[in-house]
Amino acid sequence: MRPIRLLLLDDHILFREGLSRLLVSEPDFETVALCGTPAEALEVLARSAVDIVLLDFDLEDDTGTRFISAAHAAGYRGKILMVTAGMDELDASLAWKLGISGIFLKHSSPATLLEAIRTVAAGGQWMDQKMTAPVSGAVSQRESADATGRLTPRERQVLRSVLEGLSNKEIAHHIGVSLSSVKATLQHLFEKTGVRTRSQLVRIAIERSLEGKAEYLRK
Repeated sequence: MRPIRLLLLDDHILFREGLSRLLVSEPDFETVALCGTPAEALEVLARSAVDIVLLDFDLEDDTGTRFISAAHAAGYRGKILMVTAGMDELDASLAWKLGISGIFLKHSSPATLLEAIRTVAAGGQWMDQKMTAPVSGAVSQRESADATGRLTPRERQVLRSVLEGLSNKEIAHHIGVSLSSVKATLQHLFEKTGVRTRSQLVRIAIERSLEGKAEYLRK
């Protein structure tokens, strides 16, 4: 049988090298590339066939969810397994909405990771037990928010901060969350409003506020 072709995207070189040694020892796996940045991974996907991307969430100045959107836009139709130290509920919700096949937390054993990869390759899904409840709750919250057309409290906080001209780092400090969480929330806002840039987001927020849709700025 043809081996499962894998691409690893993680910004920690020690983790990449350690996982590479593990994967090489498995005859049914083929490691296509080890990438440290989304740009490198997108270049590989453009020229090589990959079955599964093993994707970290927190990628220094970027996030895994932004990479998922970019990969899909570039034509990638394979599977994605998040292999990460952790994700909050909003991040996990968006990742599932974007079509990932599972979330594997790095505290688990190497043998369990191999099982997760094979499960995803066979068409299944993988969810770390610690993420099951948060993801279920996040998905329900997201569906409820979408159904009413309203923003979540976190999204309103971030949007108000954007309107005040704060940078991502300033927003993170102001509302007491991580920088990656701010980036993920901005991505949620882009998805919800159908825009692609901060300036477009500001414009549509002002327009909808003027139209009387107060939920965009409500505290």
